Amino acid sequence: MQLSSLNQVSSFKSAGKLITGHRAAQQLQLYVQSLGMQRPLIVTDSGVVASGTLDMITEQLTALKVSYEVFDQVTPEPEVEIVEMCTRAFNAGKHDSVIAVGGGSAMDIAKCVAVYAHYEGPLEALFGENKVDQRTIPLIAMPTTAGTGSEVTNIAILSDKAQQMKKGIVSDCLLPDVAIVAPELTLSCPRSVTAASGVDALVHAVEAYLSNFATPITDALAVKAMNLIVHALPKAFANPNNLQAREDMATGSLLAGLAFGNAGVGAVHALAYPLGGRYHLAHGVTNALLLPFVMEWNKLACVERFRGIAVAFDEPVAGLSDDAVAQAVIQRMHKLCADVEIPSGLRSFDIPESDIPELAAEAIKVERLLRNNPRVLTLADVEAIYHAAY
Repeated sequence: MQLSSLNQVSSFKSAGKLITGHRAAQQLQLYVQSLGMQRPLIVTDSGVVASGTLDMITEQLTALKVSYEVFDQVTPEPEVEIVEMCTRAFNAGKHDSVIAVGGGSAMDIAKCVAVYAHYEGPLEALFGENKVDQRTIPLIAMPTTAGTGSEVTNIAILSDKAQQMKKGIVSDCLLPDVAIVAPELTLSCPRSVTAASGVDALVHAVEAYLSNFATPITDALAVKAMNLIVHALPKAFANPNNLQAREDMATGSLLAGLAFGNAGVGAVHALAYPLGGRYHLAHGVTNALLLPFVMEWNKLACVERFRGIAVAFDEPVAGLSDDAVAQAVIQRMHKLCADVEIPSGLRSFDIPESDIPELAAEAIKVERLLRNNPRVLTLADVEAIYHAAY
């Protein structure tokens, strides 16, 4: 389905409430009270704890005399076992709610625990679309990176170590009750994570804009997200203490999350999943590696849509053909990735080129995402994209 003057009926989903802006983190106590949280489990990682960022959260809980514990064993690209560990901590501590503080990994684990802790069955039964039909555990999400948009999406991604693949739990029950997006929480984000998560957010916006299921609402969100991110990311990378750049990135990531949470993402993510699952590469990095090459492949199906991306990027387009506009956009993507020091090419990670057929065989199975992609891809097409990105 391509956008036309007549759009199909669509729905729009998000977290129950969005709290944004500088010092938004200080609003946590209001929502802890309104949700009746008496003994929350804070789900985070050791880096957030070491940075001191978590203090902004725990001080408010202490002031409220709310009892809490911290689970800080979330790892990058988390595996299924982390959900099991966190769920045991939740139940052993007799917790009644979850607060996620961290990047996409922490939020995804927290979302899974919120639906799994009271579930009477194996976690594997929840993988796929709409396998979860209820959540009774209150959930607040507070991102410390500007990238994943997980605070406003209905999906959680986990790594399956045995199958060397990433799997998703997709259900509206995963949408947090409250998302608090505060730029001050991202100030301690390492430069490499700022770069990878920032490009990840840009990928979300671009793929949502080019999705077969884009709508005027998701387009507006995606265009604004692209405009904010393409200008703010180099500034946040160059000067991590630039609070305006951090706020623009936090807002851009949120808008991109809302866009792709409703329009979906496409082939970039589908091809990135096997790279993350097999080689344990950061999700944002794999997306960054693949985006320009997937865009090049997709332009045959939707070249006119690249003009909207160029406008969002503030690229001059007057007098240029659609193809020239598309090429300018793709080159801008290459330059942005280079500016924030994203490695170029799969070979940079010592991935054997001989693995490409196996990677393509896994990627082509990710039908949930490939159906969103504007160009229908064959197995040979997927292999060709991996070779181009090598």
